[in-house]
Parts: sequence; C-alpha cells; structure tokens
Amino acid sequence: MKMPMYKVLAPGLATLSTLVTFASLSLQAHSATSQPVPLSGNARPVIEQFLLRQTAGLPGKVGITIDTPISGALPACESPEPFLPGGARLWGRLSVGVRCHSDQPWTRFVPVYIAVRSVYYAAVRPISAGQALTLADATAREGDLTALPRSVIVDPAQFNGATALNQIASGAPLRRELLRDAVAVQRGQTIRVRTQGAGFMVSAEGTAMTSAAVGTLIQVKMQGGTLISGIVGPDGMVERTN
Repeated sequence: MKMPMYKVLAPGLATLSTLVTFASLSLQAHSATSQPVPLSGNARPVIEQFLLRQTAGLPGKVGITIDTPISGALPACESPEPFLPGGARLWGRLSVGVRCHSDQPWTRFVPVYIAVRSVYYAAVRPISAGQALTLADATAREGDLTALPRSVIVDPAQFNGATALNQIASGAPLRRELLRDAVAVQRGQTIRVRTQGAGFMVSAEGTAMTSAAVGTLIQVKMQGGTLISGIVGPDGMVERTN
C-alpha cells in the first residue's frame, strides 16, 4: 500500500510564497484604485464653466474631463475660485488651481484634460521632398488636436500650393514645418497695392522688396519712393496695413 505524498514547504519558502501573494494582491488593489475618478461637489461646475470661457477661442469642439486629485476630494467651499497656474496651457493634460476664501482657506490643484476635436489634414499618398502639393494630395480627418503635433494643418489653404521640404509618408498628418509656403510674389515684381477706407478703395503699382507667400507681410516700394507694408492676398495683390 502506497503512502499519500504531501508537499511540504520549508519555512523560508512558505514566507516567500506568502509575500509574493500579498504583493500581487496589493498591486491589483492599487491598479483598481489608481484609475481617475471624476470630481464631485459644487467646485466641478465652477471649474467647467471657467475652462469653457478660457477655451472659447480654440478651434474645433472642446471636451473637458475633470478628475479628483490624488489627495482626495476637495473640502467643502461656498465659493470656489478656479485659476490657471503660471505657464499653464489650455491643451491636453494640465492642472487647474482652486482657491477657497473661507474661515479655513485652502488651495488645491485639480487634474483636467482638455480635448479639442477638429478636422486636420493628412497625406493620401507618399509625398516626395520638393513636390508641390495640391488639394488632391491630402484628405480631411477628424481627431483630438491635443494628441497631434501642435503644428498640424487644419486649413487646406495652408498646404495647397506649398512645397514639401521632406518626404511625407502616406497617412501622416501634414505639419507646417514640413512645408514651404507657396511664393505668390517674387522680389522685384511689379504688384498692385490696395488701400481701403470708409467708403473708398484705391490701388497703385509698386515693386516688391522681397518674395512673399499668401498671407504674409511684405514691403513694397511705391512709384514715388515711399515704402509701405501690406499683406499678400490670394489674388497676388497687397492689402496695405500702414
């Protein structure tokens, strides 16, 4: 008759096994509790309205996520006052400060995420360095601009007619630093300068002092020798600014 076999752990191994099990359970518990928790309390709508006002000028549709700080929920406060720490950028992940001027004043920093969903443009085919782009070379996509390079192109006028400075892979977002603006006016070219005012518009000829792209500032020497500044328009005319 065979005797039953029992597996006996040495005291040291038993202790090690217990520690490993405890560490594993601790990591699982930490992972479960480390997920962001939405902020509750009366400070939340105040922070949200503050950020909506601050982001009113951003392109696209703004989405705001407000989480509870690692230190825990905010103490009660009748009139919480949100503010932006110095240098904070309303883009992606950041912290918003909240002050409370109560009998026991406090200041806390709340983690938020600002998403900006908008249309941007990406290459529909490989683009070679030196190639002039047309509207057919890119397609519109929608995404969170805060997760893309800050220089991503959101207006087709920014790439139409521009020249690629480097090779751009198919599907890659178009970025301003990868392109050279199309030159609309050449240095020494005779161009027309348009001046508009209340109820009048006049134009005169001058000579471009530099080459310039559409939408950029240029100096023009008028026939009488006067130097004026203006913005190059899509039609090649210069809109006087001084």
